[in-house]
Amino acid sequence: MTWEPTSSTHPPLPPTTEDDRVSWLRLLRSSRVGPATFFRLMAEHGSAAAALAALPDVARAAGVDGYKPCPAGVALAELRAGRAAGARMLCAGDPSYPATLLSIPDAPPILWVTGDPGVLSRPMVAIVGARNASSLGTRMARGLARELGEAGFVVVSGLARGIDTAAHAATLDTGTLAVLAGGVDVLYPAENAGLAQDITAHGLRISEQPMGLIPQARHFPRRNRIISGLAQAVVVIEAASKSGSLITARCALDQGRDVMAVPGHPFDARSSGCNMLIRDGARLVRNAADVIEGLLPPPLPAPRNTRAPEPCAPPAPRRDSRSLQETAALHGLILDRLGPSPLAEDQLIRDLSSAAHQVTPALVALELEGRIQRQPGGLLSLVQ
Repeated sequence: MTWEPTSSTHPPLPPTTEDDRVSWLRLLRSSRVGPATFFRLMAEHGSAAAALAALPDVARAAGVDGYKPCPAGVALAELRAGRAAGARMLCAGDPSYPATLLSIPDAPPILWVTGDPGVLSRPMVAIVGARNASSLGTRMARGLARELGEAGFVVVSGLARGIDTAAHAATLDTGTLAVLAGGVDVLYPAENAGLAQDITAHGLRISEQPMGLIPQARHFPRRNRIISGLAQAVVVIEAASKSGSLITARCALDQGRDVMAVPGHPFDARSSGCNMLIRDGARLVRNAADVIEGLLPPPLPAPRNTRAPEPCAPPAPRRDSRSLQETAALHGLILDRLGPSPLAEDQLIRDLSSAAHQVTPALVALELEGRIQRQPGGLLSLVQ
């Protein structure tokens, strides 16, 4: 039984009555009906009720006899469970349904949400990464998430251990959104149950899965496409070369989202995926300013001037050109400041009281000479 996975570019009208909501749930929970098939059936038959009535014939034409849609009792039980958990059923086409998510090819027709749905109308950035994150990785996630939250972004993640946990915890006051792989009422992992409750009080938890569903391995890749679909960009912090975070990054690329990554030490397997992403063109991220700069729209082209150009003064000489003596002196200052104990690059620049655009080329030159080395988390140290 194969149904062509194409979706309509126009979402159907959301359900307005209890019967309509039951029909939507029955259609989506029916066997072999995924998001794309759901939207195709809705487009062809005009309503969920009509699509349900046509499903047995559709299945028979595909070579499946005796097909039965999801029973009404199952849908009614899910509605009751949602109300008992204080969750809201948000359907495609509803004004509160996020437009960014609706734009992806396999947008979930139904979301269960609990918390403040107002965060769905704000710009979002996703932060994902390793469950077994290092101390530097979690510190980076906390700082980056906090700065993005203060800049007005909602931070989206998956409520997993490690990087996800740090990102959510740092943005409880500014707005955070957790996308769950199981039911929205299933707090997984159990160690994050308290954090999940805090997110409900200050942000939002969402899931496309039925209420009460315990997440299994196959559910997480589906969850990841929602994380990337909600966000303008996905920032990856510490990800192995084969990890769920890279699945999220691939989803983001397929959806036309920006992919950014925090670099790590080449010998740290937890950073191999991030370094691969940067090698393949992802934006390198050191702080929130790098993320925000990457999201800025390109400047508008200057208006064309048909008049003859007026004389203008010659350009002033650039002030960032340095003589060999000045460059050598800067190298000496950097080497004097560094030692075997790692020092943050930003702190080094502040200690030198120099502009970043002057110090950065010197750091690159010293690194190429093998005199200093970079370590995870944007730290620098002397080569011993």
